[in-house]
Amino acid sequence: MPNQTAQQETTITRQKLIERLNEDLAREYQAVIAYVVYSQVLKGAEYMSIAKELEKHAGEELSHALKISKHIDYLGGMPTATPLAVVQSEDARMMLRADLDNENNTIRAYRQRVRECESIGEYAIAEDIREILRQEQEHQIDLATALGENPPDVSR
Repeated sequence: MPNQTAQQETTITRQKLIERLNEDLAREYQAVIAYVVYSQVLKGAEYMSIAKELEKHAGEELSHALKISKHIDYLGGMPTATPLAVVQSEDARMMLRADLDNENNTIRAYRQRVRECESIGEYAIAEDIREILRQEQEHQIDLATALGENPPDVSR
């Protein structure tokens, strides 16, 4: 019996997947807000290129939010309407660092979500998340490059 209980705790359910997708959705909302704000308030010639890129990222993050919302609804859940908190600063490097940290967290979460979706046979959701993950990794590269860094290794 103890093994069965341990197995049930590690097995993802549709309800647990809904909860985790809602956590992902809150992060997507956070990203939309951060990218909209940061793209407009970054100052200095060295940040003009990344500011334009952040505008593009905002649109991609909105697309991600719509896809995740669709999947939450498909699974029988209600999409959250609450974003995670956005770091506000007038310091350009701090804004970019906050975005990079958020992308790193998002990449970790989506890698886990792909495994969870596949474990319960939700292959179509996993495929959409893989595409989102590809774009999130591009965002990570853009932000790390703007900070003069290599993209961080976020593997577990």
